[in-house]
Amino acid sequence: MRGKFITIEGVEGVGKSTNIAHLKHLLESNGIDYAITREPGGTPLAEKIRGLLLAVDDEPLSVLAELLLVFAARAQHLERFIKPQLDAGIWVLCDRFTDATFAYQGAGRGLDAKTIATLQELVQNGLRPDLTIILDLDPVVGMQRATERGALDRFELEQIEFFRRVRQCYLNIAAREPNRCAVIDASRSLAEVEKSLLSTVRQRLDLK
Repeated sequence: MRGKFITIEGVEGVGKSTNIAHLKHLLESNGIDYAITREPGGTPLAEKIRGLLLAVDDEPLSVLAELLLVFAARAQHLERFIKPQLDAGIWVLCDRFTDATFAYQGAGRGLDAKTIATLQELVQNGLRPDLTIILDLDPVVGMQRATERGALDRFELEQIEFFRRVRQCYLNIAAREPNRCAVIDASRSLAEVEKSLLSTVRQRLDLK
């Protein structure tokens, strides 16, 4: 039986890593084999591409080059990691996936969604997450949290309006695809977010 593909999305500082850990414990308690990965990245080569995307460099990265690098990393990730895991019956928890591309490169950078969708079909060949959790948070609060973590990467240095567009795109995606997406209010206490997250995943994926 094919494994389930679960993705976690949201602006900077929403607590994706913390909540992926909660999901990890939930899967373990249900006796489910799982793998945790991230985008961009997930394989040695894709992680090198991630480094190019996040680095603050003297040579500005063009918007189109950024998009193509994102999908190059994704193609490698899917072929070498995600698809083999799913085919083996292993559930995959992924920190970001293509919704992030529509949000960051599309809404954030202003690239045409049709261009992104064309690359999505080319690279993914119809593969979509079984469930996408969108952790929703005011970008001002999220960036405060991100700043407290340490040095900011190239994306985190964007202006707040960039992240407002990203957030709105995520909410728009959730509104269009309610069967796949679930929005969790990440502004609440850690305990409240965990409770809502686990309840949602149990219900959506029929877990105990």
